[in-house]
Amino acid sequence: MAHHPQAVLFMGDLVVLARQARLFTETRRRGLAALVVVSAQTDMELLEQARADRTHPLSALTEVVQVPEANVASVTPAVQPLLRRYDVQGVMSVGEPFVEPAGVLADTLGLPGPGAKAASICRNKLLQRFSVPEFSPYFEAVPAKQRSDFRLPEERFPAVVKPAGRFYSSGVRSVSTHGELVAALSAVEEHEIALVEARARGREFSVEALVQGDEVIWSGVNAKESNEDVSDYFTELSHTCPADLPSSEEEALVEANREVLRQVGVRDGITHAEYRLGDDGGVVLMEVAARLPGDTITFLWELATGQPIEPVLLDLALGVPADYPQPRRRSRQYFLPHPHGALADVTAEGIEVSWPTRDNRWPVFGPLDAAAPATAHSVLVGRMPGDVLGDQVDSGHRSASLLIDAPLDADLDAETERAAERVEIVVDP
Repeated sequence: MAHHPQAVLFMGDLVVLARQARLFTETRRRGLAALVVVSAQTDMELLEQARADRTHPLSALTEVVQVPEANVASVTPAVQPLLRRYDVQGVMSVGEPFVEPAGVLADTLGLPGPGAKAASICRNKLLQRFSVPEFSPYFEAVPAKQRSDFRLPEERFPAVVKPAGRFYSSGVRSVSTHGELVAALSAVEEHEIALVEARARGREFSVEALVQGDEVIWSGVNAKESNEDVSDYFTELSHTCPADLPSSEEEALVEANREVLRQVGVRDGITHAEYRLGDDGGVVLMEVAARLPGDTITFLWELATGQPIEPVLLDLALGVPADYPQPRRRSRQYFLPHPHGALADVTAEGIEVSWPTRDNRWPVFGPLDAAAPATAHSVLVGRMPGDVLGDQVDSGHRSASLLIDAPLDADLDAETERAAERVEIVVDP
């Protein structure tokens, strides 16, 4: 393959490709071709428009292949022509749907990656429960034919119903009665695995980790908030990186995550795992993913540490020794509450407003000095004009978010509240 151009093969859909576009500009900067596999959910016309615009970061993509399904059976024959024309040096899944085929392909080609075993486990919440029972709540998998008759002892309520293979909180429901349980199970598709779990209590966090050669080389704890206290859903409403925690609690989460990744068998790459930390200090795993975190968490770590994470992710995919600094500021993405109605506009006094869903362009976030004052960097709108805003049932129902950072010792809650008052979401009721 020495006479073929060297390349990195990425897998993901348009929304995550646009968000992490620095991966492709960095790939080209290193003299490698950026190849991408997308699923049928990607609008190829929009993607090709971005590629044709020389000012757009996605113009750095060398070739794009679309597959009907984000699975091994669809991806492997589709990439065969690419493997004949390019010397592929690395394989990376940018988004959740392609984690398993990317992991399997990297293994097959003898390249760094999470490993086929870890990739399969990370795409299936039931396999995660089997893999790390000591960090799992009580759970039962309910086959489709048993769901209408399934009974849960009264002492097991409240519980949570989860489709085992979905993501973005889709289909996750809290249930307190048998009637609610049956209704939630009936909403899970027949071909999906339905998990019924004890509802874990405690504060919610995610731990992002960089893994190389089976060793965790960096960890960061992100504090999460959701709408679970005011609804039956678990839609994430804020991320704070790093979490403002006593060192003992931070260490408990980091060490639990290290053990989870060891047992799951992650070899190389970035991971995103979600946990509950109980008042007794106990750590319960919600789920673990072998891919980049969602929302703007990668940007939050960039603002917090002062360095972008995409070059490090390429190092991991290519087998180049990697490292990443510790945070010296605290950053937050705060999803704003919205009125119900058709979205007309979003305005913000003195803060840049970006619409990535409209033009597939994300703002560039410039890290500040550690002692710089609190700064509202951007308001990101995740919906299109005319979209109807209502209850935030899952991640796709949120509308706009604020990105802000401040020194580690600042009152970030107060700074967030002051910045949020400068934003208005305008709707036609």
